[in-house]
Amino acid sequence: MNMRNQWPVLPIVAGLASGLLTGCGAQTGSSDGDGSAVVLGMSDDVLATDPASGYDPGSWMLFNNVFQSLLSFPKGGTEPEPDAAKECSFTDRQAKVYQCTLKDGLKFSNGDDLTSADVKFSFDRMLKINDDSGPAIMFPMLDKVETPDDKTVVFRLKVPDATFPSKIASGAGSIVDHKEYDADGLREDGGATGSGPYTLDSFDDDQAVFSVNEHYKGSATDPQNQGVTLKFFGGDQKALKKALLDGDVDIAYRGLTAADIADIDQSTDDGGAEVVEGSSAEVQHLVFNTDDPVAGKLGVRRAIAYLIDRDALIKDVYQGTADPLYSIIPAGIAGHNTAFFDRYGARPSPAKAAAALKDEGITGKVKLTLWSTPSRYGPATDQELKAIAAQLNDSGLFDADVKSVAFDQYEKDIADGKYGVYVKGWVPDYPDADNFTAPFFGDGNVLDNNYANRTITGTLIPRTAAQSDRTATDDDYAALQDIVAQELPVLPIWQAKQYAVVGENVYGLENCLDASTVFRFWELSKS
Repeated sequence: MNMRNQWPVLPIVAGLASGLLTGCGAQTGSSDGDGSAVVLGMSDDVLATDPASGYDPGSWMLFNNVFQSLLSFPKGGTEPEPDAAKECSFTDRQAKVYQCTLKDGLKFSNGDDLTSADVKFSFDRMLKINDDSGPAIMFPMLDKVETPDDKTVVFRLKVPDATFPSKIASGAGSIVDHKEYDADGLREDGGATGSGPYTLDSFDDDQAVFSVNEHYKGSATDPQNQGVTLKFFGGDQKALKKALLDGDVDIAYRGLTAADIADIDQSTDDGGAEVVEGSSAEVQHLVFNTDDPVAGKLGVRRAIAYLIDRDALIKDVYQGTADPLYSIIPAGIAGHNTAFFDRYGARPSPAKAAAALKDEGITGKVKLTLWSTPSRYGPATDQELKAIAAQLNDSGLFDADVKSVAFDQYEKDIADGKYGVYVKGWVPDYPDADNFTAPFFGDGNVLDNNYANRTITGTLIPRTAAQSDRTATDDDYAALQDIVAQELPVLPIWQAKQYAVVGENVYGLENCLDASTVFRFWELSKS
C-alpha cells in the first residue's frame, strides 16, 4: 500500500543547526509581497490529482490548496476549525454521530454550487472506489453519510471515533464536484475541480500551475500571491539546487541533500538563499518482524534497544538537525512520553544487551541484516543503517550488515515477511496521537510486522478513539507506549524537522511548516 506517511522530511545537514532561520520573514526588507506568482520546486512527484486516489504528501499538497474540507487546520494549530462548514459537532455522547452545517454561498472553481450532496458524494465515492493508493483506509468507522437538506451533513459512525474531525480536516476530506467526477472510477485527465483557495490550471510531468480561485469562501486568508507554480525535479537533487541558485525557483521545499544545503548556506552568507526550519511530527522507526527467527526473539530486540546510540546518529549522520526519539508519539503531540528512554536509557549498555541475549539463551554473536531503501526515507538512510550496524558490531554481540533495496521491491519483500529488521518513516495524516498508534498497533497494522497485543487492540485504541477530550487520553497512551517499549515491535529512532530553502525576498514560509503538515500556498509572497 502506498502510504503518504512514507514520504520523509529530511533532517538538515551538516553545520546548519546554529544558523537556521525560523521563518523567511527574518530576511531584511519588508515582508509584504507584491502579489507575484511564486515558483516552488521539489524533487518528489504529485502522484494523483484525484482525492480518491492520492495518499502521498505531494498529492495532499495539491488537495490542501485546490480542494476544501469541512474543517481544516489553522496555521500553527493541531485542532481543526471550520472551513467549508460553518459549524460541526458530535450530536451524541458516544461520538458516533457527527453533524456539519455548510457555509452559505459555497461554490466550486467552475461556478457550480457546493451542497451537502457533494460532501456525501465525495465520501461515498472514495469508499466505493477504495483505491489501493487512496485514503479510504482512514475511514473504516464510517457507516453512512446523510443529507437532511442542502446545507446539513450527518456522518454516522460504526464505532466511536473522537478523532473523526481531524480525519475529515485532512486531504482525505477533500470535497469534489459530483458533476465533474465519476462515482465509480478515478478521474484520469489530470484535472481537478475543487472549492479551495486555488484552481489547478495545468498539470503534467514537469509542473503544476495554480491560480487564485475567485469563488473561494473559507477559512484561509486572502492569498498573498497571484498563483503558484510547482515544478517537479523527479529526484534530481542537483537540478533542484541549480534551479534555486539560478533563480528559476523561489523555494526548494523537498529533496535537497544535506551537502547541497550546507553548500547553499555557506555560499550565500551575504544574502540570497536562506534555510528555513519548521516543526515536524515526522518520525522514523526500526521495525521488527516478530515472526522472524532472529528478530522475533525479544532478547535480540532488547539487546538492540540497549545498544542504539541515537545521539551519535543525530550528530554523525544528521549533524544535529533531527532530535532523538524515545516514544511512539513525537514531541509536540499530546500523549508524548519517554517510555523507551525510561526502559533502555540514552547511553548504550553492552552489559544490559548481553544480559538480554543471555536471558534468551543466546551466547554467540547474533547474525543480523538491517534492511534499508536508498531514497524513500531520505538520502542518508543507508548511511544511518550502516552506522546502526556498526554500533551493534562494536558491542561484540552482533555480526550485523546492511542491505539496501529499491522501494517497490522493499515494500513487496516486507509484505512477504522476508525481512527481520527494516526501517520505516511516518508523516502523519493528522496531528493526533491516534495517527501514531492505531496504524502501527491496531488491527491489520500498516507495518506488516505480525505484531498484535490484545490490550492495545481491544482496550486502549478503542478507548482513546472514543474520548472526545483528547487530554484525557494521556494515561492510556502512556500505557500503550509502555507496552510497546516492553515488547518492542518497533524502536523509535528520531523525529525530524521540516525545512525549505528560499530565494531572496520570499516570505510566509513560517506559516507553511508545522505539525499539521499542511503547506499553505496562500501564505507565500515575494517582492
